[in-house]
Amino acid sequence: MSSFVGSHKHEWDELASLVQRGRKSVRRLSPQERERLDELYRRTTVHLARVTTQTRDQHLITYLNRLTAAAHSLIYLPPRHSIWRGAVTFLVEGFGRVIMRYWRLHLISAVLVIVGGLIGFFAASSDPLVAHALWPAADQRQPGSTPEQLLSVLRSGRDDGGGQKFFFASFLFQHNFKVGLLAMATGVLASVPTVFLMVFNGMLMGVFVAIHYQAGIRGEMWAWILPHGVTEMGAIILCGGVGLMLGQAVVNPGIRSRKQQLLHAGREAAGVCLGVAGMLIAAAVIESYVRQSHWSTSLRLLFALGTAVFWTVYFTYGLLRERAITRSSVEDRSTA
Repeated sequence: MSSFVGSHKHEWDELASLVQRGRKSVRRLSPQERERLDELYRRTTVHLARVTTQTRDQHLITYLNRLTAAAHSLIYLPPRHSIWRGAVTFLVEGFGRVIMRYWRLHLISAVLVIVGGLIGFFAASSDPLVAHALWPAADQRQPGSTPEQLLSVLRSGRDDGGGQKFFFASFLFQHNFKVGLLAMATGVLASVPTVFLMVFNGMLMGVFVAIHYQAGIRGEMWAWILPHGVTEMGAIILCGGVGLMLGQAVVNPGIRSRKQQLLHAGREAAGVCLGVAGMLIAAAVIESYVRQSHWSTSLRLLFALGTAVFWTVYFTYGLLRERAITRSSVEDRSTA
């Protein structure tokens, strides 16, 4: 056995060296070194089998066993991806892809908000009592307010310092994130509370628009709400879509068990939650620093158009990537 060890020790040492380098980063190994790693691993497994049957040298057996196990992990286990790389991939396409996988539910959520907005607008326009019943009593912008009162609110906060605006942004994010989480979490109750929340949020928006339209304030009102509203309402609508997804898992789990479908929907919802949090942070920053600025009405509307174009392009790219990856997966299964 000593002659056997002497004739193969240089191979084991070479394999150990490759394993040590590969543990730091497999990418450090050249293609030729990876082929050599695979070759030495296979040889060493044969050596291990021979040593196990022909000697009682436990030290040698343990050494070769650990060496082949380490080489196996480098060759067959999936490569480790850095957290930063995964985060960048999620930001670039992951969030858009998970949204597009359930685009129909998000579209239904958007329709619910729009329907609620139309109901709130026409109801508040036709009957002031309805407007008062729907609109928060603590808000300064009440139905019947004069144009001067409404404009003073729209133009307030523009001279606040950076610290005040940062505090306001933090408050806005916390509030909107709670609303979004509520819309998502209550989806497990067959989506009934989610539907109510989407319609109700739309109704509030409709009443808000009606109050300003009745006072003859239109352009400046849209310039006040759209720069942050495109991103903020988009995030809330996506939360509603997740709530509908969870409700669908409860009501109609399909071929999976209800528990399995809920677990699957929960994993998808976690990805959406991360993306929505980023959207709401962006909306809060825009609401504090852009809305509360001295920008002109036309510049504000141009900014709002830019955000709408950005999100349209972003989610369209997510749709294209999702379709491409799905198509590639189907082709791989068909050729297997």
